[in-house]
Amino acid sequence: MTPADARRRLIRQLQGAYSGERAAGHAYAGHWRASGDPDERSRIREIEAEEWQHRRQVGEMLQALGAQPSRWREVVFLVIGGILGPLCHLTPWFFPMWGAGRLERGNVGEYEVAARYAVAAGHPEMVECLLEMAEVEWEHERYFRERIAGHPLLKLFPLWPALPEKRAIRARHREAA
Repeated sequence: MTPADARRRLIRQLQGAYSGERAAGHAYAGHWRASGDPDERSRIREIEAEEWQHRRQVGEMLQALGAQPSRWREVVFLVIGGILGPLCHLTPWFFPMWGAGRLERGNVGEYEVAARYAVAAGHPEMVECLLEMAEVEWEHERYFRERIAGHPLLKLFPLWPALPEKRAIRARHREAA
């Protein structure tokens, strides 16, 4: 992959992450408000704040690359987040918890891929932030996985495969470098 190809892929990856964080932020705003458990509300509210922080960080990376968010993705993900947030008030507790964990699992890999593209594109200064975001998303996935562990609905909606240990994020990055 040439540096120019890696740069294009990095921008596309960051555009997806930027808009995805928007959807997540809106969804979590509804999610924590729908929870009746004070500890759960607090943690999901923290997760929401972390998603908005990721959006700011990814936006700064896009700016540094001279790129802009994808307008189409921004609209699509605003709609998705705008639907998911209120749905948390209408669905049983299990479904927002299961869905959030499943999505967070994918986010870990997305930031890892972005870190590899950043290296290949000649932007090693972005790697640490991207890996930190992957680690935070790993924590989010773990929280939701632990919350739904043993729930009877897992018979119908199976638990996704567990992620490797968090330290594997950086180990995989070193191996790929």
